[in-house]
Amino acid sequence: MSQQTAPRGGAAWALVITSVAGFMAALDNLVVTTALPSIRKDLGGALDDLEWTVSAYTLTFAVLLMFGAALGDRFGRRRLFQVGVTIFTGASAAAAMAPGIGSLIAARAVQGVGAAVMMPLTLTLLTAAVPAAKRGMAYGIWGAVNGLAVASGPLIGGSLTEHISWHWIFWLNVPLGVALLPLARLRLAESYGAGARLDLPGTLLASGGLFGIVYGLVRGPADGWTSPLVLTGLFAGSALLAAFVLHGTRAKNPMLPMRLFRSRAFSGINAASLLMFLGMFGSIFLLSQYMQGVLGYSPTQAGLRMLPWTGMPMLVAPIAGILSDRIGGRPVVATGLFFQAAGLAYLAAVATTDASYAVQLPGLIMSGIGMALFFAPASNLVMSSVRASEQGIASGANNALREVGGALGIAIMSSIFSAQGGYESGQAFVDGLRPALVTGAGVVALAGAAALVIPRRRAAERDGAADAARSSSPVLETASR
Repeated sequence: MSQQTAPRGGAAWALVITSVAGFMAALDNLVVTTALPSIRKDLGGALDDLEWTVSAYTLTFAVLLMFGAALGDRFGRRRLFQVGVTIFTGASAAAAMAPGIGSLIAARAVQGVGAAVMMPLTLTLLTAAVPAAKRGMAYGIWGAVNGLAVASGPLIGGSLTEHISWHWIFWLNVPLGVALLPLARLRLAESYGAGARLDLPGTLLASGGLFGIVYGLVRGPADGWTSPLVLTGLFAGSALLAAFVLHGTRAKNPMLPMRLFRSRAFSGINAASLLMFLGMFGSIFLLSQYMQGVLGYSPTQAGLRMLPWTGMPMLVAPIAGILSDRIGGRPVVATGLFFQAAGLAYLAAVATTDASYAVQLPGLIMSGIGMALFFAPASNLVMSSVRASEQGIASGANNALREVGGALGIAIMSSIFSAQGGYESGQAFVDGLRPALVTGAGVVALAGAAALVIPRRRAAERDGAADAARSSSPVLETASR
């Protein structure tokens, strides 16, 4: 049971503080994408360096997210939230002042550490501060602010890069973080969670495994796929992830209990989430550079032209929510993923060195509608796939797998891009972009197939009732094992 001190501030303050913190963390997923050409021009670096400016953030964010939540439950959520904000703000300043591409990548990795501590605690702090009857509205506002961050990331990054400098995509976080620290101290109540899991071995296995695989995928095109370091990264990473899975089946309190994946609903929605983010992040990473480096748009123009894709969830998500309430989340999520796959396939087909925006627009809209149809029901599918007592673990696992998918997507699709094309000319870029986008479309279509594995609504309700019966009956629970 959660323990909480006397409240210091109202629900409104908690909503403002946690929403701003969530905005900062979500914004930094995509804000750097439209700044990549300018960063490359100023700091130098090859394609793999640009990959790491994005993946260093998403990777540390992903592998430490569940550990960060457990630290907050154990040592105090407000205290660890402040620690996360401090790390994130300091790393943002370091990224803004980075003298070279290596120091920028290092600062981005530390940013991810701060976000991994800060982000999961925003919801627990908000839940502790808001009365149960008003939590639905509070969650909706919090989610909308995070959605706005994702939608506006490329536009904000492009505008700051063009009109000031790319350094300001990181300086933007500093005054926000500095303002949040005293507000959190004065306006948020401290709270703790009972039975917090601090799974250090699991965290180390997952971190090492994912780093090894992403390192191998990123360095493979440059060093050669038979390079000793590349092969070591791929094989050692795979071995560590296998050990992580084994650890999750045997440990007493693992970070991610593997028994959750016995549920078709949990396995299906998490596979769909990982694959969807793999295809989406990799595509946005390349398309934002295509719009500037090949088509000649400015950073601001590129960010604006991405809005039909990144901004569509703000318009379509309410409709998707209504549809999922009426017919269930499974068909809505699957339809959205197939829409996104079709949009990526279309963009691959029309990509040329002089493609007009009007020609690209249908693909961007299809991808945006698909993303919106996925986001709205996916969280509910995750939460309804497990028992109420396991919803925190399930939510953390799903968010972590999404971030992992993003890091893998950039690495895999960039490897395909560099194998087929490059930065030498506009035509070389298009030659690499097309097969990468086709791969992204195929991966998102696989995500749609994974969503179809999720049981239909009635079957899921029967499974949920059976789970509830097992959890309430020690005899049934023992028999089920």
